[in-house]
Amino acid sequence: MAITSDQIPPQTQERTPALESEMTPKPQYDDPNYRGSGKLKDKVAIITGGDSGIGRAIAVLYAKEEADVAIVYLDEHEDAETTRQAVAAYGRRCLAIAGDLSHESFCQEVIQKVIDEYGQLDILINNAAQQFLEEDIASIDQARLEQVFGSNVFSMFYLIKAALPHLKPGSSIINTTSVVAYKGNPSLLSYSSSKGAILALTRSLAQPLIEQGIRVNAVAPGPIWTPFIPDAFPPEKVKNFGKQVPMQRPGQPIEVATCYVFLASNDASYMAGQVLHPNGGVVVGA
Repeated sequence: MAITSDQIPPQTQERTPALESEMTPKPQYDDPNYRGSGKLKDKVAIITGGDSGIGRAIAVLYAKEEADVAIVYLDEHEDAETTRQAVAAYGRRCLAIAGDLSHESFCQEVIQKVIDEYGQLDILINNAAQQFLEEDIASIDQARLEQVFGSNVFSMFYLIKAALPHLKPGSSIINTTSVVAYKGNPSLLSYSSSKGAILALTRSLAQPLIEQGIRVNAVAPGPIWTPFIPDAFPPEKVKNFGKQVPMQRPGQPIEVATCYVFLASNDASYMAGQVLHPNGGVVVGA
């Protein structure tokens, strides 16, 4: 499953968002040794950023656990179709919805389309995000902040607000934060700040929603080999990606997606306001 950092050559992509189909080597989003056991049988999940990377791996594992999914993405139609086919291969339905999550009206549309298609919503995974390499704070203008926080943070507020009337006791909200929410990253200042906001949102929202029987948790990945990497970093920084962590390699999307299965299932019935850390051995505050 794992690839070493030495197996990652320099690369970049002209297109933003970057495409998984153009990455070398390809991220690993499925594990033939993973056997589903019906942990999410007949649940319905929305997965933002579900066209590729961690989102695609979540969609595939959810299909293996007998859930139907809706993936939301910006405009990476080819990647989204690959995800749809991967879900269908395990006998589950996958609704693909394209649009800009920084607009509240689109987020409301997403929720309504899922209710119209499936008649229910049980799991909301807020995973879509943007990141940019930044030299220093002086290079970050209002437009950049609005873009990053609109995609990474505001979208979560919009989707959660629209989803709550449809969520029942036993439902789950899972937000993707990051290791940089804990340790920071001076080259990813706007992104790191947005991920800190997501951590605070998760902890703040978890307590009131417990009263409704809805669990809110988060996952804080470390360096994972996804389209995020050639999208944000120059070729020389992509080469040998992942060597900075104790395991000295990047994580694969499939190694992160299992966290989302656990948090959405009854196995995590006593967890709310918590964060899981698939990050290659980096020790951070809980």
